[in-house]
Amino acid sequence: MHRINCFAAAAITATAALTASVPAAGRTLATEREANGTILHAWSWSFDTIAAHMRDIAEAGYTYVQTSPANTCYVGEGGGMALMSEPGDKVTGKWYYYYQPTDWKIGNYMLGSRNAFKAMADSARVYGVKVIVDVLPNHTAVDHTAVLPDLDAAVGGHENLYHANGFTPITKWNDRYECTTGEMGGLPDVNTENPDFQYYYMQYVNDLINLGARGFRYDTAKHIGLPSDPTDARSEVNNFWPVATGREAVKGLSMLMPDSIFIYGEVLQDKNVKELEYSEYMDLTASSYGHALRQALDSASYRGADLVSWHHPADPSRLVTWVESHDTYCNAHESAHLTDDQIRAGWVFLASRAAGTPLFFSRPAGSTRDNYWGNNRIGAAGNDEYRHPAVSAVNHFRRAMAGEPETVVATPDGAVVEVARGSRGASIINFSDSEQNIEMPVTLPDGNYTDHVSGKSYSVSGGKVAATLSPLQSVILY
Repeated sequence: MHRINCFAAAAITATAALTASVPAAGRTLATEREANGTILHAWSWSFDTIAAHMRDIAEAGYTYVQTSPANTCYVGEGGGMALMSEPGDKVTGKWYYYYQPTDWKIGNYMLGSRNAFKAMADSARVYGVKVIVDVLPNHTAVDHTAVLPDLDAAVGGHENLYHANGFTPITKWNDRYECTTGEMGGLPDVNTENPDFQYYYMQYVNDLINLGARGFRYDTAKHIGLPSDPTDARSEVNNFWPVATGREAVKGLSMLMPDSIFIYGEVLQDKNVKELEYSEYMDLTASSYGHALRQALDSASYRGADLVSWHHPADPSRLVTWVESHDTYCNAHESAHLTDDQIRAGWVFLASRAAGTPLFFSRPAGSTRDNYWGNNRIGAAGNDEYRHPAVSAVNHFRRAMAGEPETVVATPDGAVVEVARGSRGASIINFSDSEQNIEMPVTLPDGNYTDHVSGKSYSVSGGKVAATLSPLQSVILY
């Protein structure tokens, strides 16, 4: 334990003062309340499971719940329901089979039927939560012979479903032609510019909207060409994004309710990725910022990485932010070593900030830092971290602070960071793994405040608050 002396508010503010960005024109969010909300990624939860937990999701302060893909998908390993099985396991299966479409219709063996989806969406409406669906028009199953007859017929034959380059593996990931037309990880690339495919796919999108979906997360979005990208030999124009976002009709069919649908794309950052052009159509994932935030958590200091910059050329209001995603947790386990306490501290910091739309990834139930898959079952709810008092408190804080500018300040060693929102509220987070005694300047008026996490009372006097913070503890005052 060590003491951190008080330091001048002006000096701190000069170190890292940030103000909220005005939402960019054209963002399809129904209200400002939603623009200041949060997303629960109910990863691998079944539709029935999400519906059964909808009250908890709403009470935890989430604006959106995001489902895993709802489309008809490849039935792998005999339809086993393990998140990730190993040879010899009694229960087989892999979570990623729902990312291998065989048709674009609602319902699959992993998450539930069309009726189950509707029941989930109906429950969300009752509790004031909006449903985001993970969609993936970019590719089909690795075993493309598993594609169902209705899809083949809709595009005039199986060969018309894919780009001319669609079975050529990508070797130059920064080459836009290869990136947007080639086979990725064995997944053959769909000709998303084929009007017949677009018409068929948009019927799926509209069916989801009719059943209650109010948002979409586009998987592998950077692998679908923009209007400025080179076209495939089977494509006349790269117009998928104008169609998918409701700006253009295809064969007389347009997306329903375009002004009420929140759309964001998985555009992972790398060289030669046209982030600004993508942001003209949708919000984008802030993958580099997530990496920086995890670096800071690993170093137990706000100053362990640059958290002032958003590490993205798009307007910060157009970013979906996270501490971790299902990919960083599952694929290379890049983030899976972080403890639940570290993830929670990072979430309070991220969700306290004014910009972006933060996404909370629900880790598997029973998971530990030695056993990432935990109970290892598709369909089950994740662990209870999504409704931890600190997570819930900052979700409600974010809504309450809508429209307030932010000021981010930190102690000299970065062990403790504060996000102040105007003169109405402040989150104080211990990034370190040791107890911290602090006396920090705050913008709150003098008086007594109740911590919305613990219920403990804190006093602000002379523009400062004193506190003893346990490792990775958060205090939320407003």
